[in-house]
Amino acid sequence: MFAAIKKAIRRRADKWLFQLRDAEPGEVFLNSRRVFIVPTGAGIGFAGLLVILLIASTNYNLGLGFVLTFAVGTCAVVDMHLTHRNLVKLRLLAGRAHPVFAGEDAQFELTLINRTKVNRYALWVDFLQAGEPRYAADVMAGSTTALTLSTPSSTRGWLRAPRVRIRTRFPLGLFNGWSYWQPDARVLVYPFPEDGAPPLPMTGAASEDGHGHAGHDDFAGIRSYQPGDALRHLAWRQIARLDPSLGGALATKHFEGGAIEELVLDFDAMPASLHLELRLSRMARWVLDAEQRALPYAFRMNGREFAPSAGAAHQAACLRALALHGIKEQP
Repeated sequence: MFAAIKKAIRRRADKWLFQLRDAEPGEVFLNSRRVFIVPTGAGIGFAGLLVILLIASTNYNLGLGFVLTFAVGTCAVVDMHLTHRNLVKLRLLAGRAHPVFAGEDAQFELTLINRTKVNRYALWVDFLQAGEPRYAADVMAGSTTALTLSTPSSTRGWLRAPRVRIRTRFPLGLFNGWSYWQPDARVLVYPFPEDGAPPLPMTGAASEDGHGHAGHDDFAGIRSYQPGDALRHLAWRQIARLDPSLGGALATKHFEGGAIEELVLDFDAMPASLHLELRLSRMARWVLDAEQRALPYAFRMNGREFAPSAGAAHQAACLRALALHGIKEQP
């Protein structure tokens, strides 16, 4: 009961204090006004012990009791200063974030920069929505430390990095110091590829391996094996003559003539009765399948057309178009 009330009060206080703070571009500097500090449960208990020691020393007029009380109290004050100093003048910088598919965890790279001569220990960092921080780091004087924070993604489009909380209780754990940071970072979330999608929409009189049925008798020579070549076209006699120790590699027979399959992924050609998100997921699956089989493919969507190609850049452009379908491009 008490824990739930405490959590609700903290949530309301955080919302009130930081509701006006937008994304902070570039390197962020934590000045003293951005660092908050309160006693922990152990700190409150420690304060109660000091009160008891002070009362007992006063009642019994114990000189050594006063010495002990003020010495221990001084340790608490020093601990409060060190806890606050562990965060002040720290610099924060958002790094790269790679695209993910919907349902996967988005990874954000964040960098802690310490340009002071003071070592920073036991810094706990995580997104505010995650609850208790899960990532700990030490940042030595004049050095940097990179952390990768994860947060779940649910829908396609742009996912902005949630608010980050950085916390410390170093060195004695009597005080809890923390600060908030809103990184200026976002990650592109692709549609989740459909499970059990139909086969690739190949056109032309050709087989699944990308070679036409016609013209197989028009032998044109031998060339190096390329991903996607049919195994039945391997030139076994030539392969047997190549010495692997001399850099021998696979070779395949090359034919001229015949119809070669054309792979066109056309979003507008899909049945309109399908749900929009299902069509996007199916297109994403086809893009991945074509890349896996090293098949060049054309991509058409909403008047945009990408010429037949293959590779990481072509795949990224197609998946980006799917992810941002119907979503206004953000700067």
